[in-house]
Amino acid sequence: MQGRTALVTGGSRGIGLAIAQELIRRGANVTVTARKPADLTAAVEALGGDEHALAVPGNAGDPEHRTDAVARTIDRFGSLDMLVNNVGINPIYGPLVDADLNAVRKVMDVNYVAALGFVQEAHRAWLGEHGGSVLFIASVAGLRCADGIGAYGSSKAALFHLAMQLAVELGPKIRVNALAPAVVKTKFATALYEGREAAVAEAYPLKRLGVPEDISAAAAFLLSDEAGWITGQTLVLDGGVMSRGSL
Repeated sequence: MQGRTALVTGGSRGIGLAIAQELIRRGANVTVTARKPADLTAAVEALGGDEHALAVPGNAGDPEHRTDAVARTIDRFGSLDMLVNNVGINPIYGPLVDADLNAVRKVMDVNYVAALGFVQEAHRAWLGEHGGSVLFIASVAGLRCADGIGAYGSSKAALFHLAMQLAVELGPKIRVNALAPAVVKTKFATALYEGREAAVAEAYPLKRLGVPEDISAAAAFLLSDEAGWITGQTLVLDGGVMSRGSL
């Protein structure tokens, strides 16, 4: 990946930061986005400083932020070869039949519409002419029903189809894939395992929860030339838990 450039949304911590670290380790330059400037400043330091990393704060749901992030990436590094749509929110919990529809719209806008918006911006600015690869970070919650997080799961299920649709529309110059992790030990997922990690992990055939590095290695592979004949696919990273038939 020497000389290539990636834009990783939601890259200030957790899975997004781990992906950015792995891409830089492989020689890429990386732009990371997130809402909080202070978190991004810390992320750039963790990524080795300004030489290989650029921070662009903003809300993924804001079209102006998406335009700015793409433009600043190309202006700084000279290209935009890889796009990782990692931003995800889940502000509501409970049955969908009782859900606040404005909250559901927000979930879909950030998790799905913004992801497509980033692809559109990157395609217009660089990928359409030069090619590259796109990766969506989805979730196993989009593959099976998960109690209480139906809006989140629905938004992630939409990303699976989006990856297939865009793979057809954007090939052969652009490859598009998705990852579907199960529970990964990040701040975003703490409510799913905090205080009961051993009990949660017991359901996993590998008897542990995921860590960000489990996801970053797979992400780097799908973004790289090593995956040059893979597009429109979703890779499940779940420690085997889906083999049990339930989340």
